[in-house]
Amino acid sequence: MFDLPSDRASDRRPNEPPERRRAVTAKLRAERERLTSSSGVRPAFDLELARIYAQNRLSAAVVALALAGVIAAVATLWITPQAAAAWLAAVTLGHALIALFARRFLRRPAEKLKIRAWKLRFIAAEALNGVAWASIIVLLGRANAGGNTAEVISLFVMLVGVAVATMLAASVPAAVWAATLPIASLVIAVYTLHGGAASTAVAAMTAGTEVYFLLLAHRLYRNTLETLEFRAEKDALIGELEQAKANSDEARRRAEEANLAKSRFLATMSHELRTPLNAILGFSEVMKSEIFGPHATPTYKEYAGDIHQSGQHLLNLINEILDLSRIEAGRYELNEESVHLAYVVEDCHHLLKLRAKNRGIVIREAVEAGLPPVWADERAMRQITLNLLSNAIKFTPQGGEIRLKVGWTASGGQYISVADTGPGIPEEEIPTVLASFGQGTLAIKTAEQGAGLGLPIVKGLIDLHGGTFALKSRLREGTEVIVTLPATRVMAPLAPIPEKGAPARARAEAPAAALRRAG
Repeated sequence: MFDLPSDRASDRRPNEPPERRRAVTAKLRAERERLTSSSGVRPAFDLELARIYAQNRLSAAVVALALAGVIAAVATLWITPQAAAAWLAAVTLGHALIALFARRFLRRPAEKLKIRAWKLRFIAAEALNGVAWASIIVLLGRANAGGNTAEVISLFVMLVGVAVATMLAASVPAAVWAATLPIASLVIAVYTLHGGAASTAVAAMTAGTEVYFLLLAHRLYRNTLETLEFRAEKDALIGELEQAKANSDEARRRAEEANLAKSRFLATMSHELRTPLNAILGFSEVMKSEIFGPHATPTYKEYAGDIHQSGQHLLNLINEILDLSRIEAGRYELNEESVHLAYVVEDCHHLLKLRAKNRGIVIREAVEAGLPPVWADERAMRQITLNLLSNAIKFTPQGGEIRLKVGWTASGGQYISVADTGPGIPEEEIPTVLASFGQGTLAIKTAEQGAGLGLPIVKGLIDLHGGTFALKSRLREGTEVIVTLPATRVMAPLAPIPEKGAPARARAEAPAAALRRAG
């Protein structure tokens, strides 16, 4: 048995990207609208093209009538004034009919407009106007005054009429045909019947001119349609962007609510966990220290020590989670004061020195002399240093070395650097390590596992101080983490305030001192 191909798009392309799906959907919608339209374009474009036609006709009505008046005045040189006035009246009626339809069309609500019916009205009005405009060709042909003068005037009138109709009615192609064909047909018919070289040339030039202006009208129509399509695409894109912004705002609101719920949950769980942990830590400390007498079985003392150590680890983990939660929620408040980074680093080094010694690791400290204090949160700076040192000790193998540095940055700030000789971190895993609860694969294999909160907390705390965090690592060579405080947090010593009257006294004593040196 062979599997028959499915007609469903989801079966054909199960992993189709969303951009392509949106493009296919838009194309199908456009084709469906085009097939249901009488003109082969989208209904919205039909309405807009008809609106452009109506606006063009209304805006150029006065100019077109003025041009017809000039032609009628000039034509009185070859035809009677009555005939010229009658022609002008017919042309005026034709333009008035077109303007009347255009004005009514523009005043109607869009939802009540029947585009096909209105286009037929426009085409009929253009045809009547074209016949009225072309009637002067018959009058001039009958006059046949001045040799070839009638041919020249007729050709000029034809060119003016066809050009005006093409430019104003290009957005409705059928209206262009209805307006220009009567003019061109009458010129060709009249001067073909006259015979002669001049008349034949006029007829041939009229036919070529008509073809040219029809092609020009088609080109103008395509340009207008493309402009409308581009504008529709822009409007659709703006709509998608607004929808995406609305979705983003809604997602952000939900994320804020979830973050608030998480903060409340952590605060509640912190209280619920700390209460039994205090009892566990207190009683296990008493049992481990044998305050009320020695244990009958020595193993119980070891168990009490394990319980106390596990409780202390759990308490530290809870504190780290709460700190990270407050940092991410923007609720971590800095208690800023004057802090000497050298003293902080020295204290942290002293606290972890025994742990490093037990693992056979040497910590080398290098602090630049004369570092002024910085304006920072001392507890946060201690936590930063302890986390970096703890990570370095945890991931440095026995016999390794840790370099702890404090000094000036090139921009005038101060930095703390902790570098180890551990296994290093692959470059592609650095974003994972910096994420909450993230750990590198090689570090997990070669060292004891942790919660993965140390570096995210360090980065969050240094960001709160306006500083920078940099992690450099090479496989099997080690890792270096550098945290930097900006120069704006360095507390430079102030110049001494001069005593009152000291500058004046110094100026008074300066000449006497100069005389003594000269003598």
